[in-house]
Amino acid sequence: MASGSTKAILAAMFANFGIAIAKFVAYIFTSSSSMLAESIHSVADTSNQALLLLGSKRAKQVATPEHPFGFGRERYFWSFVVALVLFSLGGLFAIYEGWHKLGDTEHGVSNVQWAIMVLVLGIFLEGYSFRTAVVESRPLKGEASWWQFIRHSRAPELPVVLLEDFGALTGLVLALVGVSVAAITGDSRWDAYGTISIGVLLVVIAAVLVFEMKSLLIGESANRRMLARITEAFEGTEGIEAILDLRTQHVGPDQLLIGAEVKMSSSLDTDGVAEVIDRAEARIRESVPIATMIYIEPELSPE
Repeated sequence: MASGSTKAILAAMFANFGIAIAKFVAYIFTSSSSMLAESIHSVADTSNQALLLLGSKRAKQVATPEHPFGFGRERYFWSFVVALVLFSLGGLFAIYEGWHKLGDTEHGVSNVQWAIMVLVLGIFLEGYSFRTAVVESRPLKGEASWWQFIRHSRAPELPVVLLEDFGALTGLVLALVGVSVAAITGDSRWDAYGTISIGVLLVVIAAVLVFEMKSLLIGESANRRMLARITEAFEGTEGIEAILDLRTQHVGPDQLLIGAEVKMSSSLDTDGVAEVIDRAEARIRESVPIATMIYIEPELSPE
């Protein structure tokens, strides 16, 4: 995992850990369901960052006979688990808590100043974490939109942290609005509405992550830019006349599997074919460094 991803994950983890403690303290003093939902949300986010780091560590294991292509997809799997945790521990719990609060209007929000103070502090800390994720993602994003980056990135950590931090910031604002309106109107249902809104937001974000991680787990091809480089490398290799079939698949964010069938000149003998294949592989690896596994099947052109 790139150092930028690690930096963003650590910033998010420490921010969420500190915010979780502050939110729990505020919940004890305020009895606000929004604060409880946000507390559980921060605990879930802290756990999620730890899972991302675990996935990064496990992905570095050496390939074995049972896993000959290595463990690169560990990063995809643990990112998928993160989405499930966010859905269940964050989203569903918040919706349940908000629904429960709607039926309990006798216990309103007290000591509102605690909630507002903690939520404002949380917005600043989450803002720092979100800014770190944006700064580290921008070089990888290039000219693509943020949605395109999240949809098409083959490295899962930064999109996950970006969505989590965006959800956390939005959730804090929703909680702040819910608590404030409940205190002003004396109607605790506004606190419940804020809690349910937080839950719905987290469920939507988790659903997006589940969809994206599922696609990566099944296996996605190289992006268009890499495919163009690979094609150019083949076509620029002397002795190769045409590409008959080209297939690629990410077996990890930094590991690309390439399989190709190419037409070669009929004048080549066995040694010549081997040399052409070696040159093609060297050109591909020079153009696409993450191409760790390349399989080329030659077909000789007829006389």
